Amino acid sequence: MENYYYLIIDLATISIPLWRSFDSRANFYKRWPDLFLGIAVMSLLFIPWDIAFTSMGVWGFNPAYLTGLKIANLPVEEWLFFISIPYACLFIYEAMNYFIEKDILGKAAPIICYLLIPLLLLIGFTHFDQWYTSVTFLLTAALLAYVAFILKPSYLGRFFVAYFISLIPFFIVNGLLTGSWIPDQIVWYNDAENLGIRLGTIPVEDSIYMMLMLLIVTMVYERNSTVELENQPVDRIIAPS
Repeated sequence: MENYYYLIIDLATISIPLWRSFDSRANFYKRWPDLFLGIAVMSLLFIPWDIAFTSMGVWGFNPAYLTGLKIANLPVEEWLFFISIPYACLFIYEAMNYFIEKDILGKAAPIICYLLIPLLLLIGFTHFDQWYTSVTFLLTAALLAYVAFILKPSYLGRFFVAYFISLIPFFIVNGLLTGSWIPDQIVWYNDAENLGIRLGTIPVEDSIYMMLMLLIVTMVYERNSTVELENQPVDRIIAPS
């Protein structure tokens, strides 16, 4: 049974969001084309990154908790991770948009970016000898700067709300993957390649890694829907009076 642990975590992560995707209040399934395009774009960066870091020994996988199936030297469970996690988190994003009408962090979003980007840059540039830290922090800082100060989207505050809420299931899922509540780690990390700061059993870099992942998916998800809206005839966008 242990060799199905990672697979079970993937399936459990996506199960409730997938089930609730057909709820008539949100109809999340209607946004699948936007969502899966965002996941595909994100994967163009994250899959090669994952393959490279696995081969470099930055992180790795405990075979005791894997089915043994691999694609491009990555466990099939790891491929599923890049579907189940963004799916669940974008479901949270849409749920928050539905249930919270007010853009709570809309005005605060630029301030969050002004504070976070320099911090990420400082840590990233001063830890070039630690691959996970430097790559994750610098890429996240660059994307945040692009989204916040060039794109300037209206959804950034809502993204931060969904991200902060997503940290709750994140601690559960990543806690399991890094050895919380089970005998050993499913995913192990080489602490020589990160700050060595753990949130429980989770490297602090994982929280920034997730921010980068979700920001890419959200950016494509929202951009694609905006383009579709702009291309619709006016009589479909504006309801008749």
